[in-house]
Formats: sequence, structure tokens, C-alpha cells
Amino acid sequence: MSATTATTQAKSDTKKSDTNSSNILNTDHAFWQVIRTVPDFPKAGIDFYDITPLLRSHINEVIDAMLAALPDGLMDEVDCLGAVEARGFVFASLIAGRLGKGMILLRKPGKLPPPVANKAYALEYGKDTLEMQNNLPPERVLLVDDILATGGTLTTAYELCESASHTVVGALVLLDLVDLHGEFPVPVYTVLKA
Repeated sequence: MSATTATTQAKSDTKKSDTNSSNILNTDHAFWQVIRTVPDFPKAGIDFYDITPLLRSHINEVIDAMLAALPDGLMDEVDCLGAVEARGFVFASLIAGRLGKGMILLRKPGKLPPPVANKAYALEYGKDTLEMQNNLPPERVLLVDDILATGGTLTTAYELCESASHTVVGALVLLDLVDLHGEFPVPVYTVLKA
């Protein structure tokens, strides 16, 4: 199945299963009935959106909704998915398998064989570092992660990919916490916004 056929089918399936498809990108979406909000985690003052219940019982619907969030034809322009550790691996691998695309892994330090490029960044509750192999041929990449919060992780993933001569065409996330980040250097496609 081509990438266009798969995304078109996902859009069709999502509209059929969602009685009000105009609500795909807001807090009225049915996924919010499954997502848990955990207050004061991982530290006081932060509300953590636990998406793991979606992974247990709604994974096909989540992947359909993520594909439906993409503009028609975009995946035909994408060579591979940039999978951001750790839950980005789950979504990217399922999408890659469905569409027949490859993946580039963006991991925490020490998990990839050399040579690697790395970049430190700030999180909403601390600091971290991402690494990626930097000896890969240049490709057109769609970054995939679970949640866009402050933007530190995705911005770092974008910068690492670009520094390794990849072209990042966009980012796909399940949940965008729009008030926590500024503009992103490429389009962000999302299923849920909060």
C-alpha cells in the first residue's frame, strides 16, 4: 500500500469512527476519555498526561488518527521517520511498518554505536541529551514523538537531523501542549491539542 493510500484510508477510517470529525484537534476528542492526567508528576506543579492507556487498548485508532493528521501526499515526500526516544519509537515504528518507511533513531546517550552526534537540551523539568548516528545518507525526515510540550526534545531532534544533512519536513505528535512552546521551525501535525 502506498503512503498516500494509507494516509487517505486512515483519514477515511478516522472520520467514520469519529462522530464529529471537526473535533479531531481539540479537547473533545474521544482519546481524552482514555488519557489520565497525573498531577505533580514528575515534579510538583506539572500535570503529566499519561497516554499509556491508549497504547493498551486503542493503538490502531491512534495510528489512524496520527496518519489522518498529515496533509495529503506528505508521506510520499518522506524517506524515513525520525523516532524520538522513547514513546516516539512506538508510534514511528507502527507508522513505518504500515507505510513501508524506514526510521532514524534519536536516542539518549550511550545507546547507539558510533559515530554519533549529540546535543544537550532543557526539558520542562530538567536537562537531557539526544544522540543520533551521523554517518547516514541524507534523507527527508518526518519527526515522530508522543507529546510536544516545551519543544526542547523536538527542537533538538530537528537540529540533530539538520546538522547530519537530513531535511526535516515536519513533526508528528499525538498531543501538542500549545501554550508551553513557541514556534517550531517546521510544521507540527497533531491529533490532540491542550
